[in-house]
Amino acid sequence: MTLVMKFGGTSVGSAKAIQRTANIILNNRSEWPQQVIIASAMSGVTDLLFEGATSAASGDAVTYREVAKKLRQKHFQVISELLPTGDEGQQLTAQLDKFIERYESLCKAVLVLGELTPRALDAMTSIGERMSVRLIASYLRHRGQSAQAIDATELIVTDDTFQGAVPLMDNTTVCSEARLRPLLEEGVVTVVTGFIGANEKGVVTTLGRGGSDYSAAILGQALHADEVWIWTDVDGVMTADPRLVPEAQTISTLSYREVAELAFYGAKVLHPKTIRPVVENNIPLWIKNTFHPEKSGTEIVQERSESNGDIKAVTAIRNLSLVVVEGKGMLGVPGIAARTFGAVARSNISVLLISQASSEQSICFAVPAQATKDIVSGLELEFRRELMCRDIDRITAQERVAIVTVVGAGMRGTPGIAGRLFSALGDRQVNIIAIAQGSSECSISMVVDNLDTAEAEKAIHALIISS
Repeated sequence: MTLVMKFGGTSVGSAKAIQRTANIILNNRSEWPQQVIIASAMSGVTDLLFEGATSAASGDAVTYREVAKKLRQKHFQVISELLPTGDEGQQLTAQLDKFIERYESLCKAVLVLGELTPRALDAMTSIGERMSVRLIASYLRHRGQSAQAIDATELIVTDDTFQGAVPLMDNTTVCSEARLRPLLEEGVVTVVTGFIGANEKGVVTTLGRGGSDYSAAILGQALHADEVWIWTDVDGVMTADPRLVPEAQTISTLSYREVAELAFYGAKVLHPKTIRPVVENNIPLWIKNTFHPEKSGTEIVQERSESNGDIKAVTAIRNLSLVVVEGKGMLGVPGIAARTFGAVARSNISVLLISQASSEQSICFAVPAQATKDIVSGLELEFRRELMCRDIDRITAQERVAIVTVVGAGMRGTPGIAGRLFSALGDRQVNIIAIAQGSSECSISMVVDNLDTAEAEKAIHALIISS
């Protein structure tokens, strides 16, 4: 029975957190004798590494040295608490010091060159994970458990895209089986760096956003794991933002499509790219809380068998603008939508929601607030002739709006869902500015005023818990 468990930065962010993580690993040994542990850098470390690297590139010869000092203090303090006596702590201190010296050398090279390449940044930001896995493995050995720290550069083979590498799964499967399987069969807990891999030439790469979660999914697929568990600082995926809705509850089961919708519309859940390998291979995936390991968490599955139109969760993105292109001359004219979104694409901005009137006399779409001015200017340039001829009357932007999204598989085919949502919002005096629903049947999104966001979430959450 092979189990892949990933622990995030808060789960390894202090001596106490690492002790808690070790307890989880050891408590599951009898049920899961073959364990692969994926670890992030200690909380805050990757940001420090990035800060030092970018400051060196700008000509700052001081900050990266201060960062190195903070890294030593942070890691050596944890070593002193976890391994106060014996050779293990001394050897570990020497190991980590060499990593930090390497970081300082790279920063110095960046300072001299005045340039920070993606390749160099990958090499520098990968150091946090390399130090954390050695901390965890050393502490497990201190607790009497055979454990070995392994750099994922030996396992995950990627393409040459630095800062967002794509795994080459055939090569990764061969390397992972050859390197990890013999250790697992001997009962060794393998502690693997999250976030990083290496190209076919052995050059360090990183996996981009959600990299450590992605590492867990990649190795879960490569090793044909029986389950993958993602340990975080929440009890699982919640029905709403608990900071706005204290009554928010943990969702027991979600489909991959539902998670993808929630992630896109602002919920703090796993990025869908990171979990795709395990979901597509039907490997059970769980999101659990390191601080409350007794709670069951949320299971992510490919499809929910009970997808009967129930509302599962509500989430929101604030601080947006709703851009509107409207005019009587747009009616029946081919290419208006294509030109509109072509102009937006040239601004390198992602559109979050699109809605068009059936009369074709207006198109509206939501974008991040900070991009509003550039997008409106680009559209005015694109349609300058139509604006002069009054085929397009105006291009405007309504600022300070939010998208509130309701997620649940099969909602489109369930009579009365939209009516219930509109009634609930109307009862709370929340005005809906625009609405959109995707063909996936999985979500309904509504644009509301920023100030109404919390009230909208509360109103919709009341429907969730009453259903």
